[in-house]
Amino acid sequence: MLRFISFADRLSGWFGKSFGWLVLLMTIGMSYEVIVRYIFNSPTPWAYELSFMMYGALFMVGGAYTLARGGHVRGDFVYRMWPVRVQGLVDFVLYVIFFFPGITALIFAGWKYAARSIRYGEVSASSPAGIPIYQFKAIMVLAGVLLFIQGLAQLCRCIIAIRDGVWHEAAPDVEETEMLAMQELGEDFAHHPDHIDPPKSH
Repeated sequence: MLRFISFADRLSGWFGKSFGWLVLLMTIGMSYEVIVRYIFNSPTPWAYELSFMMYGALFMVGGAYTLARGGHVRGDFVYRMWPVRVQGLVDFVLYVIFFFPGITALIFAGWKYAARSIRYGEVSASSPAGIPIYQFKAIMVLAGVLLFIQGLAQLCRCIIAIRDGVWHEAAPDVEETEMLAMQELGEDFAHHPDHIDPPKSH
């Protein structure tokens, strides 16, 4: 199980980080659009499609990576007070009942839409540029498959939690900028010459 979890985490991480470069491309594209639109009064016919498809691809493919790192929003104000074994059991049941049926539907529906779009070479009707969008619809299938694989890894994590009473966490690879800033602030405070440690109780 640990080898499969590691494989799924690496796979989700590779796709998530690779598609993360779309943020840079979107920034460049949108900056160019702003310049030519408001300075040269010559807007592009492809800016909307660029932002729409790149952001959508980033959002969908990044889902598996976010799941692997426990980054999805969850209402855990009660959940976090439960023992780990109970958490694992609840997560296992919810994955089986809700997650996998939904992701399976996404894969099959995405396959149907993508195949039809590729078959007749669908282009965007939102602008005169006629940007092809069949490749964007194919992203739904990729996102669904990645989520399904990562979901299997999460099931393995649930089994380990039920069996051992501990969660097998993903290897840390990215830190939020705010967290790094707080850590540096804490280190600077601890090494400040005027810093005095609180007295220890005996």
